[in-house]
Amino acid sequence: KSRAALLTPIAKAFGTDIGNEVAAMGIQVHGGMGFVEETGAAQFARDVRVTTIYEGTNGIQAMDLVARKMLDGGEAMSRILDEVEHAAEAARETLPKLAEPVWQAAESLRETTEWLNTQNHRVRFAGAVPYLRACARVLGGHAHLKAALHDQDGRYAKIARFYIQRLLPEHASLLIQAQAGDYDIYALTPEEFAA
Repeated sequence: KSRAALLTPIAKAFGTDIGNEVAAMGIQVHGGMGFVEETGAAQFARDVRVTTIYEGTNGIQAMDLVARKMLDGGEAMSRILDEVEHAAEAARETLPKLAEPVWQAAESLRETTEWLNTQNHRVRFAGAVPYLRACARVLGGHAHLKAALHDQDGRYAKIARFYIQRLLPEHASLLIQAQAGDYDIYALTPEEFAA
């Protein structure tokens, strides 16, 4: 139950954010024709836009992740990261160039999770969205590594290599943002934002 509760905001928020990115890319792929209705790309973009609002906006989902979902002191996340590291250990002999980055990413996420658990809610909320995105990237690396481990024809290994080398590294900058604290966010008054 705690596992599903922890993974729900990650899956909902990251999945719908990526859906919006993919729809926007679909328009770009079609160039000027992307806005013409017969391609269907513009309709996809319109349809997916609202998904970031369903069941709580993605920002609220991220805040829930670092607040209510961490009431256990990060135990549920720690158990998931144990699984990620275990899979990376299992893959070290056969897929060392994929296993090591996944293990390192899980360890970095573990350190940030532990740090967040020592912070007040303002600091947690300030880093909530990048933390959620980093979680998604690390868990994606885990899923791709597991698929590559059980690959029969080499196709999943190619996909895993692309993900782990091109997309997983995003977790590092996201974790830096997650640990940036809250001063810069709360430093400006609403009037200064409006100016």
